[in-house]
Amino acid sequence: MIVVAIIGLLAAIAIPNFVKARAKSQANACINNLRQIDAAANQFAIEHGKSSGQSINFPTDLTPYIKLNSAGSLPPCPVGGDYYQDSIIGNIPTCSLGTTVTPAHVIP
Repeated sequence: MIVVAIIGLLAAIAIPNFVKARAKSQANACINNLRQIDAAANQFAIEHGKSSGQSINFPTDLTPYIKLNSAGSLPPCPVGGDYYQDSIIGNIPTCSLGTTVTPAHVIP
């Protein structure tokens, strides 16, 4: 009985930490996707002579500059965000989840 109580206590301590670590790693993966999109937009702008403030056709213009997933599209947000958005050169790309989740899915 004591052993079961100790295991229950340890589980009660450990499970919230695992959940927090998982959320943090998913947010980091999303932020890395946003950084790749930003870098791709900058590369596209340099190669095509575009300047900050000009619009781009997202994601079609950026797909040659980003490693696509097995489906041939941009990597999705690991938490299940609906979309990434980046339509103007020089703007920071955003995730549909943004600051609605903790930790936030925004480039710091």
